[in-house]
Parts: sequence; structure tokens; C-alpha cells
Amino acid sequence: MTHFSVPTSPSPAASYVEALLASYPDFPQPGIVFRDLNPVFADARAFRAIVDDLADQHRGQFDAVAGIEARGFLLAAAVGYAARTSVLAVRKGGKLPGTVLTEEYDLEYGSARLELEVGQLPAGTRVLILDDVLATGGTIAATSRLIERAGYTVSGVGVVLELTDLHGRERLGTAPMHAIMSV
Repeated sequence: MTHFSVPTSPSPAASYVEALLASYPDFPQPGIVFRDLNPVFADARAFRAIVDDLADQHRGQFDAVAGIEARGFLLAAAVGYAARTSVLAVRKGGKLPGTVLTEEYDLEYGSARLELEVGQLPAGTRVLILDDVLATGGTIAATSRLIERAGYTVSGVGVVLELTDLHGRERLGTAPMHAIMSV
């Protein structure tokens, strides 16, 4: 069973996302609506509200934060700093040296692979996975598999925006999931 975080009223972070989110139809290909969070991240008050919201929703439940390339890096670095925890970088395939774990996955408009360096944290470390958008769930599901294969525990998932019509939550397993805003 997936645990859902459903706010009773819009949080300050959700209000910022709603006000600043930009949408681009037919990008990167026809039929896709690209939801651009860059204007949200560019607003200092909005970014701080997002970081605080993600950290608060999972406070005390994680020892490290994993950010998924590329915008997930922004969130993970900021939440890791705010929570005084370790930060892991989950990279696109072919970008990491040394011994890495690799996971292939499907996107809503293609396929890709992710990598994680092995041995960065002690076994059993509780890891919060952060990314900007939950779409089909493929990227976060692949990241969850990488975290578990590395010997860590996925303690939760946090995203800024969830695209509910793509049913990504269904692929995420039992870790608590928090989306600041859903469309």
C-alpha cells in the first residue's frame, strides 16, 4: 500500500507552484505537456517554501537524500543542507566513474538509464528520494531499485509536482510519497 500525503488546504509551497508553473504543449514531442518548474525555482521565496515543505513532510524519517539528475539535484542539495544529512546524486547513464549500479527504465516519451556509485553510505541508510516531477513513475521507480540494490532503504519520495493522469504513484511501492501539488 502506498501512503499518500493529502493536504487539507494548499500549502504555501503549493500556492507558489500554482502561481509560477509554466506549461509548454507539444514539448519535447507532440502530445506531451511539459511542466516547467524553472520559474518556481528561480523565485527565492518559492524555492525556500518548497525545500521547507519537502523537509518537513519527511522530518526524522531519513538519513540521506537522493536527487535525480538534473532538477532533483537542486532539491536534494537544499533539503540535505536544511536537514543536515548526506546527499546522493543519481546520475544519467555514463556520467559516473568507478563502480556503479545501473537501472534501465521507460519514460513517457522514451527510455533511459540511471546510475548510482556504490559504497557511499553505510548499509541500511534511510534515503529520501527527491525529484521535480512524478509523471509515469519510471525514473523514481528505477531510482528506488538503485537505492535498494546499493543496500539502503527507501524511506520516502518527495516531488514538487505530480501529473496524476499518468498514474506514476502506482509504480512506487510502499514508501511514503508526498507531492506538493498535483495536476
